[in-house]
Amino acid sequence: MTPSAHFDSYAESYDAALSRALAVSGEGKDFYARERVQFLAGILRRISARPRQMMDYACGIGSTTPLLFSLLGVNQVIGVDVSSRSLDVATRMHGSRRATFLPADEYRLAGDLDLVYCNGTFHHIQVTEREAVVDYIARVLRPGGVLALWENNPFNPGTRLIMSRCEFDVGAVLVTPAEIRRLLRKSGFRIERTDFLFIFPRLLAWLRPLEKWLSRLPFGGQYQVLARRT
Repeated sequence: MTPSAHFDSYAESYDAALSRALAVSGEGKDFYARERVQFLAGILRRISARPRQMMDYACGIGSTTPLLFSLLGVNQVIGVDVSSRSLDVATRMHGSRRATFLPADEYRLAGDLDLVYCNGTFHHIQVTEREAVVDYIARVLRPGGVLALWENNPFNPGTRLIMSRCEFDVGAVLVTPAEIRRLLRKSGFRIERTDFLFIFPRLLAWLRPLEKWLSRLPFGGQYQVLARRT
């Protein structure tokens, strides 16, 4: 099954499937989505980056779009994906004058975007095709533009447990932070930092304030590689 057909089949049931997989952590998808974007917002403030136009690469059904507006303060979000049915759902639920959704190959590569956000995508991309995806992202960004690439941490046992429970993660090939950094450097990105998030499940939520001090250690369920296009 192609990636497009695979995720077309989950366009209407994606949220439910993800929620079932995440239940073991005690949190739902909205918690993780908000924490990711909130964390990114803090990092962008720290490096004095103020994105206005951005892309959500592999946006799925567009669930993150409201958070990108409210937490990052961007003016425009372009969501791209391989699944036409997911894009239809995204347009119906979140489409507006400021948010558009379309297949990646229909987006005009103008090289003028300030930020690309990409979450949990590369483990679904064939290993031989990952370099081409990074090249595409580099071409949509302006010089100095920022890529925030989130992936599942292959060294975290909780992550592997959740993925084993997730219907659409069957056959996915996890990618390490070192592999992501190598791909990005090859396409001309400068690595700014790598951070890990989601160390403590809900049962240990009282320990979560410590995560900001532990984010550079490879413990969290997900990691973010932040890079700039040179």
